[in-house]
Amino acid sequence: MTATTAAPQWVTDLMDTLGAPGAGLAIALENLFPPLPSEVILPLAGFAASTGQLSLIAALLWTTAGSVVGALALYGVGALLGRDRTVALAARLPLVRAADIEKTEAWFLRHGTKAVFFGRMIPVFRSLISVPAGVERMPLPVFLCLTTLGSALWNTAFVCAGYLLGDNWAEVTTVVSAYSKVVLAGAALALVALVAVRIVRPARPRP
Repeated sequence: MTATTAAPQWVTDLMDTLGAPGAGLAIALENLFPPLPSEVILPLAGFAASTGQLSLIAALLWTTAGSVVGALALYGVGALLGRDRTVALAARLPLVRAADIEKTEAWFLRHGTKAVFFGRMIPVFRSLISVPAGVERMPLPVFLCLTTLGSALWNTAFVCAGYLLGDNWAEVTTVVSAYSKVVLAGAALALVALVAVRIVRPARPRP
């Protein structure tokens, strides 16, 4: 494979050795370890398809399968933790209140299906959203359906972009990296705002 200077060597090696299943394995690992770059893996798989190294359909199917497998693993982590353990762990965090946990749980119960579906298209959160789904025991068929659809849309967009751009596939990485930075910056600002509010307005002791 050529024109892969933007990709980690291990990703290139997986695709060279296993083809489309290697791309699926890389995406499964990306779900488990969010810092791994799906914005590199997916367009690279598309580029490999454009050179004939693997089938475009196979790349789409295997990367989506990898997304689902990785999401299922994190769903399992959430299910094993369960609500009581999760609440106990969260309650130990600085500046976190019981009311925050209750509000978060209530929000997920109301909007969990949307969060799982659209969350698949938000960097970092696309992996982490599987954990609260497991904690709240979202019905597995619903989780699988939403995860498959959301992941298929995300993966198809970037695999096809890499396929169409050919040797210039790395341009996709530049655009998505900027998008990722905006999302992470927004999350960081929200966290800072929460901490600031908690410091300025500490919780009142209950009577």
